[in-house]
Amino acid sequence: MSYFESRLPVNFDNFDDILKRLELCEKLGIKNIILEPKNKIYSVPLDLKNRIHQRTKINTYYRINLRIDDLEDFKKKIKNFYKFADILSIESLNKEVQLRAAKDSRVDIISFSDPELIKTLTPGVISLTKQNMSFLEFSLAAIMISNKIIQSKNFRNLYRFIHLALKLKANCIISGNFDDMYDFRHPRTLISICFTLLGISLDKAKKIFQLNPILILERVKKRFDNNLEPDFRLIKGEDLR
Repeated sequence: MSYFESRLPVNFDNFDDILKRLELCEKLGIKNIILEPKNKIYSVPLDLKNRIHQRTKINTYYRINLRIDDLEDFKKKIKNFYKFADILSIESLNKEVQLRAAKDSRVDIISFSDPELIKTLTPGVISLTKQNMSFLEFSLAAIMISNKIIQSKNFRNLYRFIHLALKLKANCIISGNFDDMYDFRHPRTLISICFTLLGISLDKAKKIFQLNPILILERVKKRFDNNLEPDFRLIKGEDLR
């Protein structure tokens, strides 16, 4: 399978805008995209997924990201994701929330895409994600900004914490996470940035953009299958023939 853009924020209340973004991604040659709603929803409706599937050649997958900075709020909201069929990621400035999320099998990704969050990453969180076979996320959007002073600061932090994660053998993905369509890039370009600017080997960069997103999707499928009722099974395409 080809490379992934692991985080494309879209407004799920604006179908035309979703199609416009996907059309540009098609022109760039992107084959696999994980879409994330900008608007605060707990799941993407199946009918909307079907409409998107019918209008694009790109393999589209879905994730929900929760920004939670209170531990009790996390405990309350995580209950909504017991039988969740998509990727769930958590962002938090609260280290207790990070640690709790890293222990929770319902959480697939602890995201440090936001420059505000990346400095809070600790070896403890890395260790727990490894034990739970979940993933850390970093983003290149923070180094695509025009303000050179902030860009330089973001670059130093991104370099430092990505290499900390890799040194400790964390499971990682790196997303574009671009909001502005003019920033959209093919994952091959992002791999090149990781290699030339961030000092990540090509083998590791390719794994981050190709294999690791597949492992996350397999993790989600396995969790969802395990949460089905004992007498219930998923209907596969060949069962309908």
